[in-house]
Amino acid sequence: MKTFMQKKENIDRKWYVIDATGINLGRLATKAAHVLRGKNKVTYTPYVDCGDYVIIINANKVNLTGNKLNDKMYYDHSGYPGGLRERNAKTMIEKYPEEMVERAIKGMLPHNRLGRQMAKKLFVYAGNEHNHEAQKPLVMEVK
Repeated sequence: MKTFMQKKENIDRKWYVIDATGINLGRLATKAAHVLRGKNKVTYTPYVDCGDYVIIINANKVNLTGNKLNDKMYYDHSGYPGGLRERNAKTMIEKYPEEMVERAIKGMLPHNRLGRQMAKKLFVYAGNEHNHEAQKPLVMEVK
């Protein structure tokens, strides 16, 4: 029996929409990263981007457990001396909820060309509306 290896020409991609209301950030990120990589399919091949598209709505209503709202920090550096910027999760969820969810998911993808290609199939929206209705996305439940 030969091992099946997926070819990029034969990939069948689907669209999924996830409502992030009340879901823990880590649980949401692992489920989304799993689908973006294509590990939910039987045709998964590690070196091919065979994942599906993921749309996340209501990113501003994601849940953080414990005291992470005040303690969890996000760091950015401009590359210049004194260019370190620190923001806590409370600031991020109020001003930049899309970036917070994107960072959590991108951190679970491979850190190479393939991971960057997978991350392009992620769409995060703070509100309830998204502009991908033409793709007829399937609703995905995250528990």
